[in-house]
Amino acid sequence: MAVDYRVHAYEVINQRLDLVASRMSGSLQSQGYDALPIRATERVDDERFRAEFSHKLAAHLAGLGWIGKSCLLITPETGPRVRWTTVLTNAPLAETGEAMDERCGDCEQCVEICPVNAFAGRAFRTDEPREVRYDASKCDGYFAKMKEKDPEVAVYGMCLYVCPYGRRRKLAK
Repeated sequence: MAVDYRVHAYEVINQRLDLVASRMSGSLQSQGYDALPIRATERVDDERFRAEFSHKLAAHLAGLGWIGKSCLLITPETGPRVRWTTVLTNAPLAETGEAMDERCGDCEQCVEICPVNAFAGRAFRTDEPREVRYDASKCDGYFAKMKEKDPEVAVYGMCLYVCPYGRRRKLAK
């Protein structure tokens, strides 16, 4: 089951997001605008574990959520259980949101559950580098060890699972 989850949650969903971004870019271009789809997940810096563009920072600045203590973007509706893609364009789009204030408060469930202590438990600040709050190499190393043990079952993300945002909707039903 873990293999199916990993394949679906990462590979299939990312392919779908990339397709949506490509179609949206094509539509914008056919209307005379410049448009550049940014792939959902593509690491370009293996040393610092970075992509060419931060979808989560863009989503945060657009008012779709806040960056939590897990360094993931958390939305009020689904918590960190989201995937993102981006289309950069010069189309005249109206601004519809503004950066959302952090709502984690005293909660540190993501920090406490992390098996490699990758999170410092600090709130996001635009003037600090990610490394002050999160050691991505710890997550990457943990995942690599899991893949060595059993490549068919290697998944992680307890920080996503434990986040109370998004789970509230299920519990309320």
